[in-house]
Amino acid sequence: MLGPFRNILRLVRIAYTLARHDALFLLDMLGYGDWPRRLGRVFLPGPQASMRELRRGQRLVAALEALGPAFIKFGQTLSTRPDLVGDAFAADLAQLRDSLAPFPGEDAIDVVEGAFDCSLETLFTSFDETAIAAASIAQVHYAVTTEGREVAVKILRPGVERAFGRDIDLFRWLARIAAATQPSMRRLKPVEVIDKFAESSFREMDLSLEAAAASELAQNFEDDDTYVVPEVDWSRTGPRVLTLERVEAISLGSREALIDAGVDLDTVVTNLLAAFLHQVFRDGFFHGDMHPGNLFADTDGNILAVDFGIMGRLDLKNRRYLADLMLAFLTRDYWRAAEVHFEAGYVPADQSLDTFAQACRAIGEPVLGKPANEISIARLLAQLLRVTEQFQMETQTQLLLLQKTMVVAEGVARSLDPEIVFWEKAQPVIEEWMEGHMGPAARVRDNISSSLRVLRQLPGVVESAQSLVSQIADDGLRLHPETVREIAREQAHQRRRTNRLILGVGVVIALILLLA
Repeated sequence: MLGPFRNILRLVRIAYTLARHDALFLLDMLGYGDWPRRLGRVFLPGPQASMRELRRGQRLVAALEALGPAFIKFGQTLSTRPDLVGDAFAADLAQLRDSLAPFPGEDAIDVVEGAFDCSLETLFTSFDETAIAAASIAQVHYAVTTEGREVAVKILRPGVERAFGRDIDLFRWLARIAAATQPSMRRLKPVEVIDKFAESSFREMDLSLEAAAASELAQNFEDDDTYVVPEVDWSRTGPRVLTLERVEAISLGSREALIDAGVDLDTVVTNLLAAFLHQVFRDGFFHGDMHPGNLFADTDGNILAVDFGIMGRLDLKNRRYLADLMLAFLTRDYWRAAEVHFEAGYVPADQSLDTFAQACRAIGEPVLGKPANEISIARLLAQLLRVTEQFQMETQTQLLLLQKTMVVAEGVARSLDPEIVFWEKAQPVIEEWMEGHMGPAARVRDNISSSLRVLRQLPGVVESAQSLVSQIADDGLRLHPETVREIAREQAHQRRRTNRLILGVGVVIALILLLA
């Protein structure tokens, strides 16, 4: 009963905060028009005097900081899309990536000592109380371990779980209202979308899970020097503290610094996009927070990544659909692009394949082959939204993080090279992966795997049949002679099937070895 009342009060506070920071224009940016601003002048207080001298982007940064971590994350996403909000606006919002106000150093020490139940000196010979970066979830301090290793210590903000939980409750409440009152919104699955956001956010607040993600990602790239993940110090890592080796590199958000250091930007962009695509297609495990504050480059153009709290996974089935879909768009095979949507179940079966292929063409032709600075991403997204509504497509929640990450990755690449054609760089990687995972050899491997699974199951089937016969016989039940003969025939049939299957698998394996 108190939940709706709390959420209404929260909405009032949000409106109040935006008004005090002269940031009600945010609602205009989100498509609500200028009526919230006009209404705010009547019912809400005027802006603070300190806001009058600030740019719109600076005012919005201050408002989002005041509203809490969930809103900060929204601003972080906007900061990577200068094509949506403008270069100056995006530059102001970039402060939300790693330039937030830190919490006091003594509080950070308390968190560390509480996490490991020991004094700070037991863990580190030196610990810089001044944070070198502060974000919505945590902040980072440099330190030196008792073994003499230079490390970066990530520490969770005190009370962040409670603040995030409050915002998630509000978002979920609004999503339920939208789904209940606006039938057109239901296909977008607003509640499921918020649930996914909540799931990833709360995982992000367990730094031991982030450590595990960093370790897995590092293992995936252990033979690739173009993408580097810092080593985890597991003895100084727990749910609220993460310790990683310290890396020295230049932020991808500092284009001028990269140029001054003689770093080849084309190499950086190529390595970044290749690493992202390898994560998505090769590994099915990708960095889900690729904003410039989390990405660095060394002087050779190699990428160094940090902040592994948000990670995404894609199963092989969805990776295959996605690769097939992207390649179809890249080669302008719009009928195949439409067909993949139907095969994956993204489009209801009662829709017209030919008409959907026409819609795919209308989306792809204005974009393909053009540099990013000539493409209106906002217009493209609006067109995609209209198409999904027209064909009654439901939101694919398993792809939401990938979609967001792809947008952010493109934004980072575009900030380094405004002339980049993202899809042209993506095509060779996708084709190579498809050849290895969707060609004839891959199908043979899949068939062998299926056969082996059946082989593993057959002995259990035979054993169960024998056990059943023994149980019945032991219980003194008389079986009809024909029944006994039928059971014997079935057992013989199972044995023959098993032998044929083993022989078939052996032949296939032999053929593969001969062709290798």
